Amino acid sequence: MTEQTPSGGETARAGAHAGAPDEGLALSRSDLGRRVRARREALGLSREAVAERAGSAPGYLQYLEDHSARPSSGLLLRLAHVLRTSVAELVGGTAELPAGIGRAGRHPELLVLSAAESLSLLDGHGVGRIAVTREGAPAIAVVNYTVRDRTVAFRTERGGPLAAVAGQEAAFEADHLDEARSEGWSVLVTGTAREVTEEAEARAWDAAEFSAPWAGGDRPQWIALPAERVTGRRIRVPGTSGGGSAPG
Repeated sequence: MTEQTPSGGETARAGAHAGAPDEGLALSRSDLGRRVRARREALGLSREAVAERAGSAPGYLQYLEDHSARPSSGLLLRLAHVLRTSVAELVGGTAELPAGIGRAGRHPELLVLSAAESLSLLDGHGVGRIAVTREGAPAIAVVNYTVRDRTVAFRTERGGPLAAVAGQEAAFEADHLDEARSEGWSVLVTGTAREVTEEAEARAWDAAEFSAPWAGGDRPQWIALPAERVTGRRIRVPGTSGGGSAPG
């Protein structure tokens, strides 16, 4: 079963705002469309690929991203699965909630991931945490990261607190939680951090970077963390719809 294109009834409900939306969803472009587009682009997926996997049409997906829309609950579930997230996250139901407040699933499975599986979950970029030692005490900072060639890198201030991690053993962690299904994964990368000093390598990281640091400011110094050791874990609840599948 596929969703109709913008010329069909699904768009008539979305564009004209006629009638009550499925499951009571009345979503503006700034809510659903922005989140769908951002998640799709973060995963590096084309609109056509997402539409095909979700059983919809590229034209309708474009309409959903660019206009106020009222998609069916079925399409939302399929989009959440394709975009490796939850319906609650797509519609903004978790925007103001701390991660990890959901209850544990029934009979969960804890899976040990290979290094290759773990690195693939990092998806090339995102937000993670870097753990370092400062003045003899442990510290953790949130960073925007980029991954290539089995190396995690982030930008920071020259001479700043995070730049001091260069030359030290450091640990990087990223995870994803699906509150709706009580599932998730976590990846840990450890190694010796180093400053990126060669201009050619710095330009390569600049080219691979998906987003400037969310914190803003002048952060020109790349810190690279080779993945000398990689471990990953996934929590899966058997029987949940689409839960636990690794990125394909």
